[in-house]
Amino acid sequence: MSLHSEIFEQPQCLRVLLHSQRPKVQEIADIIKARQVNFVFLAARGTSDNAGRYANYVWGARNHIPVALATPSLFTYYDSPPKLNGALVVGVSQSGASPDIVSVLTEGRKQGCLTISVTNGSDSPLAKSADMVLDIQAGVEKAVAATKTYTSELMSLAMISAALSGEEKSWQDLSMVPAWIEQILLQDEAIAKMAERFRYMQQCVVLGRGFNYATAFEWALKMKELAYVIAEPYSSADFQHGPIAVVDRGFPVMAVVPHGKVFDTLKDMLTLLRNQNRAELVLISDNDDLLAIAQSAIRLPPGIPEWLTPLVSIVAGQMFAYHLTVVKGYDTEAPRGLNKVTETH
Repeated sequence: MSLHSEIFEQPQCLRVLLHSQRPKVQEIADIIKARQVNFVFLAARGTSDNAGRYANYVWGARNHIPVALATPSLFTYYDSPPKLNGALVVGVSQSGASPDIVSVLTEGRKQGCLTISVTNGSDSPLAKSADMVLDIQAGVEKAVAATKTYTSELMSLAMISAALSGEEKSWQDLSMVPAWIEQILLQDEAIAKMAERFRYMQQCVVLGRGFNYATAFEWALKMKELAYVIAEPYSSADFQHGPIAVVDRGFPVMAVVPHGKVFDTLKDMLTLLRNQNRAELVLISDNDDLLAIAQSAIRLPPGIPEWLTPLVSIVAGQMFAYHLTVVKGYDTEAPRGLNKVTETH
């Protein structure tokens, strides 16, 4: 089993998750509704923190539940946790072993909040600290860089959104995600050739907005931890407030730009960067006109609802980061200085 093979396992992992965990997700949604929670307080680190960024949008936009991302150090080093009255406290963690994430859920239960762990470690400390456990069922993930656990976390959060909405159409759309990802995987050879162009890239920016704000952060993280590229993620809105000044001729700009509410503003910015700044564009999109202006284009399948595009678009980002790592001659299985399980306090 390798990082490359785990990227390719994702469609089947998500099919298993959808089939096996829908009853559990519905149970969780029913309890959330019964408790009439005022907001979600979500704790995570690393890749799982990017899943939390997705929750911020998917539960906010679709279920009208505000989501606050926790600052775990307040619960550990500062020993000054905020008051969580009316909160649903959620811990998201691949391993479920990080003590600072556990401390947030422990405090949540102490304050009388409903607590949920979303984890691949169903017998982990995080799972044991929660009232309810949603096992993401990604199976063993040996590669240090998380891939299938990330998309399984996203799917789990999307399933909770679907159950809270009560819309069968949402479940029908979720069932299509594995097939959409398979269409991305068919571009593996093309993405491998594309990565060769960036053999000497040392820095870049990664742009996304809305639901794919999370994707920008996760794609950047994969390029940092695997290919050792200084990849800085931004909302395209934040990027305009100063950082855009770094873009000059040939500067690499990566962007995730599917159709949706924020498409036009991203398209306008990227067109400007290409025509005026002469930026080097790597774009993940389903829009032919936008892909035509990119030096490197990765095509998303048509018809993906905007709220589900992060589950598909990140797979393209994972593949790009993987092949860039190979091109640069680095070890895809053992990034320097990293371990599979990181325990922070």
